[in-house]
Amino acid sequence: MDRFADRRFEAFFEGAEPVVSDARVAPDRDDPLSSPHFDALIPPLIRWIADARGRLLVRGESPHASTDPFPAIRSGYDWRRALDPVDRKALLQAATHSANPRPLRVRMMGADGERRWAGLRMTCVSTGRGGTRWYGTIEYLPDLQDEVCALREALAEAREHYRWSVELNPQVPWTARADGALEEIGPRLREMTGISLDPRSHLRWNDMLHPDDAVATMARWDDHVQSGEPIIVEQRVRLTDGGYRWMRSKAAVRRDARGEVIRWYGTLEDIHDQKVAQDALAESEGRFRLAVQAAGLGIWDFDIETGARTWSPELRAMLGLADDVPATQECAMALVHPDDRSILQNMMATVARREATTHFEATLRIHRADDGALRWIRSMGWTTQSAGGRPKRVLVTFQDVTDQEEADARIRWAAGHDAMTGLPNRAAWQATLEQMTARADETGERFGLMLFDIDDLKRTNDALGHDAGDALLCEFAARLLAMAPPGAVLGRLGGDEFGLIATSLRDSDALQAISAAILENIRRPYVHDGRSLDCGVSIGGAVYGEHGRQAGELFKSADLALYASKASGRGRVTLFHSDLRAQAQQHSSMIRMARQAVSDKLITPYYQPKVDLHSGQTVGFEALLRWHHPRLGVQTPATIAAAFENCELAVAMTDRMLDAIVRDVRRWIRAGFDPGRVAFNASAADFMDDDFAQAVLRRFARGGVSPRHFEIEVTETVFLGRGADNVARALHRFSKAGVRVALDDFGTGYASLSHLKQYPVDVLKIDRSFINHLEGDAGDAAIVDAIVKLGTSLSIEVIAEGVETQRQRELLIDHGCRFGQGYLLGYPAPFVSPPKTAT
Repeated sequence: MDRFADRRFEAFFEGAEPVVSDARVAPDRDDPLSSPHFDALIPPLIRWIADARGRLLVRGESPHASTDPFPAIRSGYDWRRALDPVDRKALLQAATHSANPRPLRVRMMGADGERRWAGLRMTCVSTGRGGTRWYGTIEYLPDLQDEVCALREALAEAREHYRWSVELNPQVPWTARADGALEEIGPRLREMTGISLDPRSHLRWNDMLHPDDAVATMARWDDHVQSGEPIIVEQRVRLTDGGYRWMRSKAAVRRDARGEVIRWYGTLEDIHDQKVAQDALAESEGRFRLAVQAAGLGIWDFDIETGARTWSPELRAMLGLADDVPATQECAMALVHPDDRSILQNMMATVARREATTHFEATLRIHRADDGALRWIRSMGWTTQSAGGRPKRVLVTFQDVTDQEEADARIRWAAGHDAMTGLPNRAAWQATLEQMTARADETGERFGLMLFDIDDLKRTNDALGHDAGDALLCEFAARLLAMAPPGAVLGRLGGDEFGLIATSLRDSDALQAISAAILENIRRPYVHDGRSLDCGVSIGGAVYGEHGRQAGELFKSADLALYASKASGRGRVTLFHSDLRAQAQQHSSMIRMARQAVSDKLITPYYQPKVDLHSGQTVGFEALLRWHHPRLGVQTPATIAAAFENCELAVAMTDRMLDAIVRDVRRWIRAGFDPGRVAFNASAADFMDDDFAQAVLRRFARGGVSPRHFEIEVTETVFLGRGADNVARALHRFSKAGVRVALDDFGTGYASLSHLKQYPVDVLKIDRSFINHLEGDAGDAAIVDAIVKLGTSLSIEVIAEGVETQRQRELLIDHGCRFGQGYLLGYPAPFVSPPKTAT
């Protein structure tokens, strides 16, 4: 039984103890073919015999071998250690499957400890007694060893070289059969697309392309497969993540000797980033073109290196140039307005010297080449530089900004002019005044300044409407412009105020003469919508060098003169003089003291009794304003008279007076004294507030005092002020609430007698100017008699003011006047409890 085959070299792996035998199995031969010369020509050869279990019985080598190439091979089972593990397995398999296996190449441990290649041959021989033995040889193969190692190393290097070349190369190799079916693809593409090729498959490009690219790509591919011509095509390849990437495919055909197509060889190049950049650039350029067209820009491109100039169609249209007109510097220069050519010349010269800055801009005027129209063109330029920092290219954009320039001009004009009259406004006029004073300060030249204020413009607006007032303003401006001396600068400084500056008005006489002529011209009637409009004007004048050397000082002098004209009756001319400045200082002082009196609560009421002239009994009081000067003591309203023209101060002083009056009346009533009616004065400024009457009545209610204890005094001028409508409403509210209404200083104002019917007047107060001369002036006596009779006929109480003598009292009684007040009847006094009664 063949136990070698059955037990599969068991002891070879079991490590059993070897059985050592010194018997020599191979017989000696006396044969020429066994000559040692043959042993010298062949590699060392080991002969061996093993039993069926693989136990080495005998080993021997060429008798002439100088060295033992494999000393590790010993009898027994230990000889397996000389074999490489892989070769041990190969030897076992060969012995198991065949009694005469084919030669094996194995690696065995050499004398130097390194494994060497050897050729192993063996055959199984029957012993004739039912047993078997293995006969074999081991041949040392030194040449094969070096060659195989070199081949292995070369193959490994070639594989690594190919792998690195393929993996790092951006171009992915592929091959296709003659019919175009893909045959091989590089590993990088397989990783990207997830496609694996089956040798039996007929994979084509359309299986991995974007749907939008598949049809066109395959059509071109099929055409080239038929023609065999090389092909270059760009397409998007589907990736494993579902996205797509742009690839450029290049392919060429390989033919045999007969010209038949053997195979297609090609590469795929990843051009995705380049394609995306190109698309982005194309999109950017498209947007730029649209933006240029939308913005109406023309482009001028100048290559500094070559001198080539390119004008865009939009620029040619802007300049009115035909397409065939050369883009030359001379052509551009001829179109530029002569006054602006130096700007373009400087720009061109800078570019020619290659000194152009990175960015520049300018606005030029041009005359269009086709129709000669004047247009404003704004240019903005950019310069690119070479690697050496020298200007390389100039790109200039042009935009027609004529409409914008015209709009800006209108805005600039509007910023410095009055829209209604077309004259310079206050800011522009005063800027001119500043310039003229600065120039006069250097040259010593004099000039005159005049201020004009239209008299009673408000009356025209109220009576005929604001359209009539506007027409009056425009006509006044036109006449003033016509009368102004040559070179004069006019301006509208406010609602009804105008100014004039002229270098020809060098002294007061010149100002006086021109003012007289203007007054005469202005007084001529105006006609508006068939109606004749009267116009008067007040004029104030000053001369540079005589009345001031600074713009502000000169204007102030003229303004003081204008104020004096208006205060003295309007329709007048006043030239500045030093007294006006003193008056202005006095006016400012009054305002300052009034502010202090209000803020420091220095205002207090003094009460002057109103007396029955027959019995001497006090029937009421008038609260007169007094204020305590910190140093001079109690002061009359005359010391702060200017404050009553200041709306803010006038209202504040009324508030202070009413607070004190309500407090004092409440104290009298609580003390058991009936003060009758206490009169308080209200100014035109008080009535500017539509809630004035309600506010006063609320103050009475908070103070716990009935309105029947009060009387409000107004002058006739209140009816003519800007708040005339408010005055009527307020007086009716007062009257309805029980507050009596007294018309103060009657006979001295401009009120019509019809006002006595329009307003709820309960009391007429005869002005002291008529009482002062009552004894010796028959006219004043007649006026007093008429006022008393008028009051009696209208059931209006009449009170005479300023009664200072007994004779005046007697005459008033004779004229039928029942009540009066004055120093004869009682001096104004601060609050006392209870007050003394006049006798």
